[in-house]
Amino acid sequence: MTETHSFTGRILCETACQLGEGPTYDPATDKAFWFDILGRKLHELHLATMAKAVHDLPFLGSVLAVVDAERQLIVSDQGLFIRTVADGRLAPFARLEDKAANRSNDGRVHPSGALWASTMGRSAEKHSGAIYHVAGERVTKLFSNLTIPNSICFSPDGGTGYFTDTDVNHLMKVALDPQTGLPTGEPELLSDESGAPGGVDGAVCDADGLIWNARWGANAVEVYTPDGMKVARHLLPASQTSCPAFIGAKADRVLVTSAWQGMDAAARRADPHAGQTFELGVAARGRLEPSFRL
Repeated sequence: MTETHSFTGRILCETACQLGEGPTYDPATDKAFWFDILGRKLHELHLATMAKAVHDLPFLGSVLAVVDAERQLIVSDQGLFIRTVADGRLAPFARLEDKAANRSNDGRVHPSGALWASTMGRSAEKHSGAIYHVAGERVTKLFSNLTIPNSICFSPDGGTGYFTDTDVNHLMKVALDPQTGLPTGEPELLSDESGAPGGVDGAVCDADGLIWNARWGANAVEVYTPDGMKVARHLLPASQTSCPAFIGAKADRVLVTSAWQGMDAAARRADPHAGQTFELGVAARGRLEPSFRL
């Protein structure tokens, strides 16, 4: 039985991102980060003071992972870069692929410290995307022929990975080696969402193994059990919700990004909060994101 919950949260940031995506949280600095992929911006919000900074990027960035106190890893359409926090300097690190027509999309760090990151066509061309495993500078293609790869997240023990192709709307699971984050079997269907409204988009897995998934086009974050049962639906005041992240020192709060991509002026007037960033307003048993191991 899926319980539907009205929005009781707040707007964390009123800036309307064309394609808000890739949120994450750094507990060492109490800062949340997210991207406006198409706007080429990295947003930074200090939660305790609500002080906001926006950093211009020379590429389409979509994933950020903490390396250490001085460095971050950014995944972009131009490859992976190490960002120096103090001055924003970007140094090339690795490449995912050489398809100039593609950009990066979803990604998350596995408990082992390895990264999963995905690519897709800039206009969502069919079957042009893939999901990669990045361990240090070693890049391994895991899954190909995907159109809009999303929902990358991992069980607390690192033994299961989750992902989707939003174009198909099948939420998938795959057994992993907890020590490396590499698959040890073939992907299996966890939940067939092809007949439901909206697209299965970004996701994160909490301390109990529940999967929190943003539902693009359906103004909601939906929660699944590890066996694929949908148990909760949390509504938000923007239709194109894109990705959740656990924030706060206890990872007990939920940030959700959204987008106005593809909306004309009339659609944006009808969806005035499109692209804004929200706090869901519910208590969660989240997990802090692992650091990327160089």
